[in-house]
Amino acid sequence: MAELSDRVVEFLSAGTRTGMLGYVAADGRPLVAPVWFVVDDGQLVFNTGRDTSKGRAIKRDSRVVICVDDPHPPYSFVQVQGVATLTDDAQDVLDIATRAGARYMGADRAEEFGRRNAVDGELVVRVHPTKVISGLDITA
Repeated sequence: MAELSDRVVEFLSAGTRTGMLGYVAADGRPLVAPVWFVVDDGQLVFNTGRDTSKGRAIKRDSRVVICVDDPHPPYSFVQVQGVATLTDDAQDVLDIATRAGARYMGADRAEEFGRRNAVDGELVVRVHPTKVISGLDITA
């Protein structure tokens, strides 16, 4: 397994950058979808529904990739290739949904988004890095 360096964690955790999740459809097509995520214990973690395209695909094939970029000078990106694990533990789902809500919607709305996104059928996806590719401050 690969590790996220402190600098990569700092980049991934800054602001409200959305992760672009790459995964494989049942028929083999590559798909990409945006996800709100948090970094937790060296993993990228997000919520999704069990019956969504993402949820079904990850259950079928746990290999995923998340790419996060900063499209402003000096331009940066991080690509995390990994293996995803799924859980429907209610407390874990609520914790990650609340933390993502705080990150993307603000601390004052964290609980609201946590409750909204921690309903029956929601999952926590933990991406365990196997390879990390980064280009930080590319034009600096």
